Amino acid sequence: MINLKIEVTGIVQGVGFRPFIYNLAIKHNIKGWVNNDEKGVNIFLYAKEEDIENFINELKLNPPVLAKIDSIKIEKITKKEEYENFEIIESSSSNNKTTIISPDMSICEDCINEINDMSNYRYNYCLTNCTNCGPRYSIIKTVPYDRENTSMREFKLCKKCQEEYENPTNRRYHAQPVSCEVCGPNATLYNKKNMEISNNIEAIEKTASLINEGYIIAVKGMGGFHLICDATNDNIVNKLRTIKSRPKKPYALLFNNINSIKEYTNINISEEKILNSKEKPIVLVNKKENSSLSKYIAPNVNKLGCFIAYTPLHHLLFRYINKPLVATSANLKDEPIIRSKEEIFEKLIDVVDFILDFNREIINACDDSIIQVVKNYNIKLRNARGYAPTAIKLDKNIDKKILSLGANQKSTISLAFENNLILSPHIGDLNSIEAVEYFERTINTFKNFYDFEPEVVICDKHPNYESTKFALKLKEKNPNIKLVQIQHHYAHILSVMAENRLDKEVLGFAFDGTGYGDDGNIWGGEVLITSRKDYKRIKHIKYFRLLGGEMAVKEPKRVALSLLFETFSLDEILTLDIPTVKTFKETEIKMLYTMWQKGLNAPLCSSIGRLFDAISSFADILHIQTYEGETGLQIEQNYDSSITSSYSYEINENEIDLRLMIKELIKENDKNLICSKFINTIVNLILEISNSYKNLPVVLSGGVFQNKTLLEILIDKFEEQGREFYINIDIPSNDGGISMGQIYHQYI
Repeated sequence: MINLKIEVTGIVQGVGFRPFIYNLAIKHNIKGWVNNDEKGVNIFLYAKEEDIENFINELKLNPPVLAKIDSIKIEKITKKEEYENFEIIESSSSNNKTTIISPDMSICEDCINEINDMSNYRYNYCLTNCTNCGPRYSIIKTVPYDRENTSMREFKLCKKCQEEYENPTNRRYHAQPVSCEVCGPNATLYNKKNMEISNNIEAIEKTASLINEGYIIAVKGMGGFHLICDATNDNIVNKLRTIKSRPKKPYALLFNNINSIKEYTNINISEEKILNSKEKPIVLVNKKENSSLSKYIAPNVNKLGCFIAYTPLHHLLFRYINKPLVATSANLKDEPIIRSKEEIFEKLIDVVDFILDFNREIINACDDSIIQVVKNYNIKLRNARGYAPTAIKLDKNIDKKILSLGANQKSTISLAFENNLILSPHIGDLNSIEAVEYFERTINTFKNFYDFEPEVVICDKHPNYESTKFALKLKEKNPNIKLVQIQHHYAHILSVMAENRLDKEVLGFAFDGTGYGDDGNIWGGEVLITSRKDYKRIKHIKYFRLLGGEMAVKEPKRVALSLLFETFSLDEILTLDIPTVKTFKETEIKMLYTMWQKGLNAPLCSSIGRLFDAISSFADILHIQTYEGETGLQIEQNYDSSITSSYSYEINENEIDLRLMIKELIKENDKNLICSKFINTIVNLILEISNSYKNLPVVLSGGVFQNKTLLEILIDKFEEQGREFYINIDIPSNDGGISMGQIYHQYI
């Protein structure tokens, strides 16, 4: 008989780890104990050496389904301790919090079966969960993950739930949100006057009836409210667009199951797998033509963002509804997802007709994750519910506590301490007071999780980013904090390096919409030789002007006109018979030409993202865009893989000059030809530059590489060449990955 101590770190709390260990110990005739602390799970074993070996092997090979083990430390104890049985003992507490918070997870099949089983006492209970599913991050205040540290603290367990909660052989053992209709939170349907209409299953059945009648309902999800309506009803979907001032941006669709999704979309095996996964993210898939879906769901786009019901409330709702539902985040433009009924009444009462709420508080808001399957990769476009917080285990401990604050769009934060690197869920664009408050609240949430006070703060170089302003305020309050500013596109490349644990020099292509350059100009078409210590900008798109600054982002025709100014004389432009020129009056063109000549409200830019905008205007697809990324979607949709030709360009020392491309494309009037040749041109210039640096691995990052067509072609080309390359997969390539890149710099 021997004694052994095991310490397990990672996502090992709130995932049924201790009862798993208990039952595993009983199976292998092991005595001792298991408990939680702020670092993870501790196990003390007393048994025959052979039994302990079998125990450890099974622990490594078959951990609980939601667990993610980062490390298993095994220590042989020389002082013999004998035990009569195996126990789960109370959590211990210290001042060193390092355990990783588990993401929220979709309802499991066992719980679905229970809410549909008339003989089960949780039949029809819309907040059913167990250790294998349900809320985690959204309800926790601090670690360790015990009920008293969650929003379930106020709900005292009834006798039946208590028995399950205390039984190590039950799958609800210490499942902190465990409850039933008798002892737990309940659902209530309210009208616009804040009057209760009905409760629990009656409220859900009534909600379904109202949706079928054409009403818009605010329905509380796991990490915030959705606005839900009938996705087959043109009138109601168009009404939602009108009252939300959202003319074209596609809506996400919620389905009952995978078979329902197949009725409306063409999905492949990889997409089906991720749609059906335990995380249940939104997945971008190709829609079928001529379905019963409203034409206003995704105007002029051949993709749909689909996800499957992931809470018991959703599943009960679909018992009474046999159609897909619009399920878009409940928020005002540039504001975070709403967490409470009171906020709905304050901000969206003119939008919604009814509110379906439940009285379990959402402590930490968390939006839906979005994934796009590209080749064999499940690419995250938004890292949130089901996946975040996202933790990377570092190879060695660091001696500083580091906080990085990301960018201004698609904001996230990251923390580094000991050997942990943690990325927060998606926060959103910091373009409103409410969004900045949410950003600051998220920082405080993570500081509270880990008793974390930063010694180093890292931010972007852009002086007007709210994240940068916040960093400067932190430095002002505490002069002992070390403040580091990292260039935006360098951080993009570092985010890929962080995800792949790269610590070598790479050739990085950072293509996006905007980022503050070292020279004060707007960068976005950058080629960098990068290491964790430093970078060198070796190539970039030749600067062009953004006519009207931010106005040019909203009006692609202005970017196209600017490229014409770079290529032709004013007189030549006025005689051009092309769509871009036709969208302007002659007086407007002359006025904008003066702005361009004098650089008046016309900053210099090297952005590939803005080039996509210009191409959409040249191709007569879109001259004014209504949401970010609209031009990229349209160009991708008009790509024809049978077109293999491309446009000309020149690389002069460190500048990529596209004026030859502009001269060639204005002679063409086929939008498919223009879009296809443009994407092929971007591919060619990436391949040409990368072939000049064959000794360096290629890294691709930035929002432009969310273009599925572009990325697929590049993956094929690099694989054909046998080239070493890396892309963002688990960390978004858009600005949602910036904070992770910032923190992977040499300071850790």
